[in-house]
Order: sequence, then C-alpha cells, then structure tokens
Amino acid sequence: MASLDDLKKRIASVKSTQKITKAMKMVAAAKLRRAQESAEKGRPYSEKMNNVILNLSNGISDKENAPKLLSGTGQEKIHLCVVMTSDRGLCGGFNSNIIKKAKSYFAKILDEGKEIKIITVGSKGNDQLKRFYGDKIIENISLKESKNANYFDADKVGKMVIEKFEAGEFDVCTIFYNQFKNVITQIPQAQQIIPLNNDEEENSSEESYEFEPDEDEILSNLLPKNISTQIFKAMLENSASEQGSRMSAMDNATRNAGEMVDKLTIEYNRSRQAAITKELIEIISGAESL
Repeated sequence: MASLDDLKKRIASVKSTQKITKAMKMVAAAKLRRAQESAEKGRPYSEKMNNVILNLSNGISDKENAPKLLSGTGQEKIHLCVVMTSDRGLCGGFNSNIIKKAKSYFAKILDEGKEIKIITVGSKGNDQLKRFYGDKIIENISLKESKNANYFDADKVGKMVIEKFEAGEFDVCTIFYNQFKNVITQIPQAQQIIPLNNDEEENSSEESYEFEPDEDEILSNLLPKNISTQIFKAMLENSASEQGSRMSAMDNATRNAGEMVDKLTIEYNRSRQAAITKELIEIISGAESL
C-alpha cells in the first residue's frame, strides 16, 4: 500500500494535470468557434468552383486536347497521396482516423500493382507513416509556424503538387483529411483532385453558363487555382476537426482526472484512518500494560 505522503503527491499531481486539461479544453472551444465558421464558409466556394469547372469541361469540343489537370495523363499507374494531419497532439483520434483512411487506400492501390508516392502535411502524419511507408514519402511539410489555416500555405502545397504533375511524377492525386461534422464526429475523407473526379458531376448543378473567353483558356487559369482551393478547404476542415477532437479529448481527460482524484482521496482517507486507529490501539495497549 502506498504511504500517505505518496498519496498526497499523487493527488496534487493529478489535480495539476486536471487544471491543464481543463484550460486546454477551454482554449480548444474558443478556437473551435472560429475554425468551424471558416470551414462552413469555405465549403460553398470550393463546391461552386468544382461545379463551374465540370460545366466548363462539358463545353470542351476537343476532349483529347483538354488540360491534363482535368482529363489526366490517361494512366493510373502512379498515385500521389497528400496526407494532411496536425503538427500537434492531444487531439484524440483526429490524426489516427486520417492515417487509417490513408493506409486503407494505400493497401488497395498496392494490391492493384500500382505505385504510391506520399506527401505528408503535418508532422503527426509523417511520424505515423514513416515506419511502414518511409520509402514512399517524398515530401514532409510542417505548418507549425502558422497559427491558423491560410490560403498561402495551401497555395504552396498546391503549386508543389502541380509542379510534380507537370514533371510527370504521378498520374492521380488524392488528398486525405477529416471533414468536420460536429464536436463528436469528424469524417475521414479521400478526395481525388487530379484529374478532377467526374463522379462529382452527378452532384453538380444543372445551371447553364456562357463563358468569355473560350473554355480552354478559362480552364488553364482556373484548374491550378482549384487545386489550391480544394487543399485550402481540406485545411479548414482539418482545423475545425482538430479543435473539436481536442476539446472532446480534454473534456474526457478532465473528467477522468476528477474521478481519479476522488478515488485517491478515498484511499488516502482510509489509509490515514487506519494509521490513526493503529496509533490509538498502541497507546491503549501501552496504558493497559502499565
């Protein structure tokens, strides 16, 4: 059995931890409101841009000479996977869920006899993937210095992806991130951004547009911007998901610490009572012997 001093130290230690987790929960809650608002505002823009590009692609007369970012290389041998996680921990299963989704995709592609290349955005994703897929990771981007998700960082990643595509380093690009639903639920996503997934056409609007200049010229300017826009949307979704997951994790940790303090306090009181009882028995026994 632990001594009274040991129990007092443990109770003090757990209480200190509880204060930290409670503070982290409050900070995450404050950040969550801003991050959630940014993510919700970013969704309509990215969805509308996808719809406009799909509408433009329908108007292209010469499909064979369409921009490669839209139509692809005609092959699917090499897949580039951009795995987007956080640079900080203590956020529950946020990073693990993205990695689990990515690993499932990797296994499927490799079973088909195809090649994968990985770009990790966020150190936590790199830490979890380098053990089994270290030879597949070609870039690791850390955004620790950025306080919030911003378009500048997304454009940096987008330009890197486009440069590698134009250099013929891959045929298909897919990004992995968590879509924010609520504080409890974040849904792992695998979104193909190169070439643009035509399956989304079913969900696109049926509106008809007239464009000036012609479709090819607009697409050549719009497609690179769409890559950065979709990556930025993923960053915004990840930011909200990370804070929601951290808030939930710290709330659970705070409650668990409270329960542990209660159990340790009961154990301390029992030990103290046993020590007092033992001393009384010794005093009474000594008095009787006299």
